[in-house]
Amino acid sequence: MKTIEPILEKACCGQSLDEVEVASLLATPPGKQLDSIFATARALRERAFGEEVFLYGFIYLSTYCRNHCCFCLYREGNSASPRYRKSIKVILDVARALADDGVHLVDLTMGEDPYYLKKGGERLLELLYEVRQAVPLSVMVSPGVLEAGTLAEIARLGVDWYACYQETFNQSLFTRLRIEQDFGRRLGAKVHARQAGLLVEEGLLLGVGDSPADGALAVKAMESLCPSQVRAMTFRPQRGTPMADWPAPDSLNELRTIATFRICFPDRLIPASLDVDGVEGLEARLNAGANVVTSMIPPRYGLAGVSRSQLGIEDGLRTVSIVTPVIERLGLRVAPVSGYQHWLEKEKRLVPASETYPEYHRTGAQARLSRMLKRRGYRDARHQKY
Repeated sequence: MKTIEPILEKACCGQSLDEVEVASLLATPPGKQLDSIFATARALRERAFGEEVFLYGFIYLSTYCRNHCCFCLYREGNSASPRYRKSIKVILDVARALADDGVHLVDLTMGEDPYYLKKGGERLLELLYEVRQAVPLSVMVSPGVLEAGTLAEIARLGVDWYACYQETFNQSLFTRLRIEQDFGRRLGAKVHARQAGLLVEEGLLLGVGDSPADGALAVKAMESLCPSQVRAMTFRPQRGTPMADWPAPDSLNELRTIATFRICFPDRLIPASLDVDGVEGLEARLNAGANVVTSMIPPRYGLAGVSRSQLGIEDGLRTVSIVTPVIERLGLRVAPVSGYQHWLEKEKRLVPASETYPEYHRTGAQARLSRMLKRRGYRDARHQKY
């Protein structure tokens, strides 16, 4: 393999890498060159964010889903999947517990549950409104593919983030992973979200037949999408799914991808998820250049994760008190909530709602949102109570 030093020098000078250069980073074997990639990623993180790390709370509010994704435990028809749909009261209790624990954001995730998505996502909008009122934190929503009008309504409620992972930008692989789903429609939802003024998180699933060339293609596609957060997670076989017997990959490619993301997107947020290897895998992901710890889940609420649905949750191993010593041992520190808000406000100024967003979507969104709020005792979309 040729030396990757010229590639790293190019990135450190703020120049965009081409697909061949990105693929070279993603194919680097263990050794001195890979260590250089990690070191460069850490240096670029420090340049953009200093020593600060952000923490995301995670609420998997419904494990019902209408999709048949081959890799997902919660795919429709999987009798091995734990099924629940948490009440609004429980969701609000968890959100408050996460806020008290010291997270910077609450991530509300679910399968594409028709209960929440019918009638233009009316129940989802009501839930998001309640959460926004209950906790003074940033909110991310991960509900699957939404229509443009619903995304506009979500933005009007004050939600900051829309997460909808493509998982791969290899369209043939996408078709095999996401059965009977439309690649362009899923990608288009993120375009609509940005047009509505939402920040977007994009993500890849690794170890499912993808290659360094696929990863390089994804990086270039993400550059066009301009996500504010990019993440990579290693696939873990799930019982009862078509990929239940798929060989479980190690996490080395995830570490390489995190570092490559940092090199290609130096000022973006990049998560280190507790959902794949738990707190034991946190140090390696931070050393690869991540600056967000995701999937913080409080115990005693019967909540599930995604990749490894029960890993460390009821043992209390996904809390601020557990991850903070790991962060500090690396010379990093948990940012104050005000620090995250400052970053968020700055980022949102760079991603304004599109002035070309279709007017009929805006008008319809406002009318539907006003009707929903009036039913809950509020005058209008300014959220002023009677």
